Amino acid sequence: MTITRFAPSPTGRLHAGNIRTALVNWLFARKAGGRFVLRLDDTDAVRSSEAAAEAIRDDLAWLGLTPDTEVRQSDRFALYAAALARLAASGRTYRAYETPEQLDLKRRVQAAQGLPPVYDRAALALTEADHARFAAEGVRPHWRFKLDTHAAVAWHDLVRGDSHIDPASLSDPVVRRADGTWLYMLPSVVDDIDLGVTAIVRGEDHVTNSGVQLQMFAALGATPPALAHLPLLIGVDAALSKRIGSEGIDAWRDAGIEPAAVRAFLACLGTSQPVEPADDAALIAGFDLNAFGRAAVRFDPAELAAVSAKLVHALPYTAVAERLPDGMGEAAWLAVRGNCATVAEAGEWWRAISGPVAAPADPADAGFLAAARDALATAPWSDTIWADWTAAVKAISGRKGRALFLPLRRALTGRDHGPEMATLLPLIGREAALARLAPAT
Repeated sequence: MTITRFAPSPTGRLHAGNIRTALVNWLFARKAGGRFVLRLDDTDAVRSSEAAAEAIRDDLAWLGLTPDTEVRQSDRFALYAAALARLAASGRTYRAYETPEQLDLKRRVQAAQGLPPVYDRAALALTEADHARFAAEGVRPHWRFKLDTHAAVAWHDLVRGDSHIDPASLSDPVVRRADGTWLYMLPSVVDDIDLGVTAIVRGEDHVTNSGVQLQMFAALGATPPALAHLPLLIGVDAALSKRIGSEGIDAWRDAGIEPAAVRAFLACLGTSQPVEPADDAALIAGFDLNAFGRAAVRFDPAELAAVSAKLVHALPYTAVAERLPDGMGEAAWLAVRGNCATVAEAGEWWRAISGPVAAPADPADAGFLAAARDALATAPWSDTIWADWTAAVKAISGRKGRALFLPLRRALTGRDHGPEMATLLPLIGREAALARLAPAT
């Protein structure tokens, strides 16, 4: 079974980049009939919070990306400790004691010598007596994973194609701090093995991590998942980062963006596929990782808003009924939806239909509107009332075009533009229309 996972840290709100990661993992799993796992990477107890975890759940629910299961890394520390012990026994992890200041000094010396800032593995020379001395002094070790630096790590990436990293250019990563807390690399691998994850889809900023983690999978005797690294999203004028307030679901929700528009927009962003509103079945059927290019992708909130507006224009009444003002029925929604960028804007048009309407009159139009009111009072009422009435007013007044239609629209709706008056006037009704025309005289 295909199993994918979305693994955010519950330290803040989701932003466009990791929302797209969640969506692509969800689409990948759904197309294969598999499972989509939410894994909360909450090993950082200081920065993680239950409020942030709940916000992530709420955001995914709003998007319609319901996970099949949820796990928290803070519940799984025993698994990580067991894996660390196995790796220590096989010589793939080791204890080190350098302080951050000592490591920084080493890097400065290397830089001065023109050498890459790679950890020199000095801790591998420590004897058991050295370890005993540190223990007696109350100095606790941090643990590093020992990379195999003899050959490049290579894999076929489902987005990037053939990929590799040179482990000799990297420091042996710290996997557990001296205070016993876990860093990202090893727990993620242990979870992927334990949960049976078959594909890891994430941003290309994790390419180096993937090369390191492939060695961890091998050291633990596990077959690694397939890997796919999506090109990064960039903002209109800056790289996206949740720590600098990038666009996210809270902003989209406040702006009236439709969840289905977010799904359609992000599913196609960075591919050659046209960005069009689509239902989930169509999105899932059309999903293909091979469609993603490798170049960084520009994320423009205005383009997302345009997709959302296009979707709103086609929404049936049943999809929005609960979000419309009291009394607004299907005929009114169908009449105004083409002029609504968001469902909430329907409320403004409903007020134009149901009243009251404030329409300051141009004194030059007073006689024209009085004649129009008299013509409406006696006109047969039918579905074609707007066309019949304006034809009569045109014959009476001699006006045509804008001079004919604009004063009538203003008097009846208080606006200079909007939905077709042929659909609005029957909804307004004769008595309300006459009342709105009266003050203008």
